[in-house]
Formats: sequence, structure tokens, C-alpha cells
Amino acid sequence: MTAPQRIVSLLPSATDLLFDLGLAERVVGVSHSCDHPRARHLPVLTRSIVDSGAPQAEIDRAVSEAVREGRALYQVDGALLDELNPDLVVTQGVCEVCAVTPGTLQDAVRYLPGCLPAANVLSLEGRSVEGILDDLRTLADAAGVPGTGERLARQAQADWNAVQPAAYAPRVLTLEWTDPPFYGGHWVPEQVQRAGGVNVLGTPGTDSGRATWEQIEPLRPDVSVVLCCGYGLRDNVTFARALPDLPLGDVWAVDANALFSRPALGVVRGAQVMADLLRGQPTPGLSERIR
Repeated sequence: MTAPQRIVSLLPSATDLLFDLGLAERVVGVSHSCDHPRARHLPVLTRSIVDSGAPQAEIDRAVSEAVREGRALYQVDGALLDELNPDLVVTQGVCEVCAVTPGTLQDAVRYLPGCLPAANVLSLEGRSVEGILDDLRTLADAAGVPGTGERLARQAQADWNAVQPAAYAPRVLTLEWTDPPFYGGHWVPEQVQRAGGVNVLGTPGTDSGRATWEQIEPLRPDVSVVLCCGYGLRDNVTFARALPDLPLGDVWAVDANALFSRPALGVVRGAQVMADLLRGQPTPGLSERIR
């Protein structure tokens, strides 16, 4: 089978993986959330129906309302997609809040003359570190570079195994959202465990979950890490400084986009950054202690 030469990525983690695989020249379109430096000049095919600059509580209300009403959170420019004529489109089925799903994509192109065949759509499904590495291999196979994918996956596994955990086992709360609070899910609990911590909320491979500050207060974690999904260090510092005055232990903010939110190779570095902050050691530009 001929390797695809025109690839559209509708989620940031896939864009990052494609560039890690050395396929930047084949990527012809991306999503509005794809912020890799080499993607900045590429056509953008999606937009969110939610204002990402709104306060967290307002975003949560808008997302909850859309999900309750069965409305897609993202819109795809079907006409532009048809014009770009990709032979591979990469999307995801993990979280309808995080990026375009296959259903949204098919709805966008259903009535176009060149309606995108299902065979041209690859949906990534990784919900764990192992799943992320499997997605990397699957994407590499689909793009015709299986050897590169296997090499990168083996190196990432070796780097993961080499993470030096904290010497003691602090109790850790991870916050993927702060207003209202959501605790970390999917691979984030694995990152905490690999770093030597013990999750007070969340288990590996399961979804993130909504909580209340009343539920969180009696947990009294030793360390709380603000890693709000879709945000970098600067925004997470702002969110962390606004946390309620509760017994949350040492409070840290991190660059969630680079290290925790996306099912890409950055999660390996995230585990090391987590281990360092559990030892009280910040990583410049990636983590910052708030209190």
C-alpha cells in the first residue's frame, strides 16, 4: 500500500507525533489547537464553539450544556478539508472535550462531493502510557514509517523506565481543572506513580473526574499539581494562585500542554518533571512552586 503523502491532523498530540516521526513535509492541515512551531503556517480546519479565553467556570458551563444537548464542541471546515484532499486524517476517540472525534469529522464531510472514506481516517485511542506508545506505532504504520515509530517507542519506554522516583511517597492531587475542580485521569495517575507519588484521586487508565472542594479538603495531599488541560505554565500559575485556602500541601503549576494533557511523547518528560517537583526541584519554564 502506498504511504499517505497528504496528512491532516485534527489534534495537537497527533501533530506532535507526526513531526517526531519526521513527517512535517506531509502535513497539509491542522486543528486550531495545534501549536507546534512547524504547524503555524498550515491551514486550520477546526474551531471550538467555546471561547477558550473565558473564565474556567464559564467554559465548564458551556461544555456541559453542549454535551448535555448532544452538540459537537468543535466544527470542521469540510469544504477546506475537501480542497486539501488528504489521504490520511488523524483524529481521536478518547475525549470529546479535547479534540475532534470521528463522528464530528464524518458529519462535516457527509454531503461533500469527495466525501472522505472511513478508511482514510485514523482515530487514536490511547488512554495510558502504553496506549500512547501503541498509538505512535499505529500512526507510524499508517504513514509508512513503521521502523521510525518502533525506534521512537522503544526510546520513550527506556526514558520512562529511567525516571528516578522521589525517595518517599508523597500523597499527590492533580488538578486538570480548578473551577470546578477535576482530578487527573488517563495517563496522569501513571505519571504520578512513576514519579514516586501516591494519587489521592484518580486511577491509571480511567477518565478524569469532577470533584468538589468539600470532597478534596479532607484528603490533605502533600503536594497539589495544577495541570489544567489545554494550558501552558503561565496560565496554570494563574489558576494555582487562585486556589482556595485549603490544606493542599505544596502547590505547583506546570506546563500541561507540553507534559501532561496530550497523549504524546511529552508525557515521558512529564513524569520526570513530576518526580523533580516532588523532590522540591522546579524545572525552569515547565514547573513552578506557588506555595
